[in-house]
Amino acid sequence: MKLNLSYFANPAHFEKLAKFLMPVLVVASTLLLAYGLCDALLLSPPDYQQGEAVRIMYLHVPSAWLSMAIYAACGVAAIVLIVWKHTLAELFLRAALPAGAAATALCLLTGMLWGKPMWGTWWVWDARLTSMLILMFIYIGTIALTDAFDRPEQGGTAAAWLTIIGLINLPIIKYSVTWWSTLHQPSSFGGANSIIKPAISGDMLRPLLVMSLGLTCYVAIIIITRLRAEIIARRLLASGAK
Repeated sequence: MKLNLSYFANPAHFEKLAKFLMPVLVVASTLLLAYGLCDALLLSPPDYQQGEAVRIMYLHVPSAWLSMAIYAACGVAAIVLIVWKHTLAELFLRAALPAGAAATALCLLTGMLWGKPMWGTWWVWDARLTSMLILMFIYIGTIALTDAFDRPEQGGTAAAWLTIIGLINLPIIKYSVTWWSTLHQPSSFGGANSIIKPAISGDMLRPLLVMSLGLTCYVAIIIITRLRAEIIARRLLASGAK
């Protein structure tokens, strides 16, 4: 396990992987987002209750998924950094945390825009909304912590510990609509039965999945680009370049 981690944590090996993945991700994200936006805005039907406002879902749901997925990935990187001291894990935290914060901010913003016509208010202290807001604060605090020390390695380690502590919020976000009585609707993919037969029509499920895949590819491009820049910056710092 340690040998495998050492292999993939090698910046040279990562650079080879990044050169292969980047054109694939660029093509995939362009095609998926182009089709997904067309499908979401023009082809998919309005909801019988929510009307045209349901189209916010095609941006809100993927951003919510990405905010949690990126944080989970950061949690794995934080554990790798604490246990095996791999520098690439620290640099991944620095590259991915801002992307996760942006996804969380987009989730909260689109949720407010969706909540106004549905609930009659921009914000309620609902369990799901509050736990997502806490995730946003965790992202901001962790990003600030990475640059709070003179030595980058110290900031990375401190941020890793905070990231690991913050992992407890992910199941709270996921199951908040089950554990508490909330205004937020339950997940359409909450159990084995809903995976086989989702509580959403195929005409809406198709653009939702396409947009989710397209935005995932797009965010992957951003994180890989930022990670490559972090590697270059760390090399320059190590060589004493100003």
